[in-house]
Amino acid sequence: MDIIKIIIVALLVNNVVLVQFLGICPFLGVSNKVNTSLGMGMAVVFVMAMANLVTYLVHNFILIPLHIEFLQTISFILIIAFLVQVVEIILKKSAPALYQALGIFLPLITTNCAVLGIAILAIQKDFNLIESVVYSSATALGFTLALVLLAGIREQLELVAIPEKMKGHPIVLITAGLLSMAFMGFAGLIK
Repeated sequence: MDIIKIIIVALLVNNVVLVQFLGICPFLGVSNKVNTSLGMGMAVVFVMAMANLVTYLVHNFILIPLHIEFLQTISFILIIAFLVQVVEIILKKSAPALYQALGIFLPLITTNCAVLGIAILAIQKDFNLIESVVYSSATALGFTLALVLLAGIREQLELVAIPEKMKGHPIVLITAGLLSMAFMGFAGLIK
């Protein structure tokens, strides 16, 4: 599979949030403001790209030669947890406002099923190292795109009159469903 096709498929056709429904927790929890969503998206891009780089190396140069592939999930979770801690330390020192805005959702990147799922999918798809990092980066950018789109719509919804019973979670879930249906329009883009 060529690189451009991997990017288009990961970013739009099989968007991790809106088509595969992975990473729903931060998608709904951190999509109140565009700035916060963008910060979360960039943190996920870093963690997902680095996680796929490291998990590829660990899988191919440690787990397979030692015939301990059954430790794949546990080792991948440890790698992701370490990377999230690095991001948390960096954000706490360099962007304290963003660190405060992300709150509990930043350490929850560790349990974001999208990060672990993409690391395992890249191994299952038998990508080489470059394809794996490109796939994970494009997937994370797709996550960021979905997050920022929902945040922008939510900010606009605060400015309009909405029936009382539709305020809050109901309108957010309906909006997320409409976004998901819109992204399904990309399904025929790549054969």
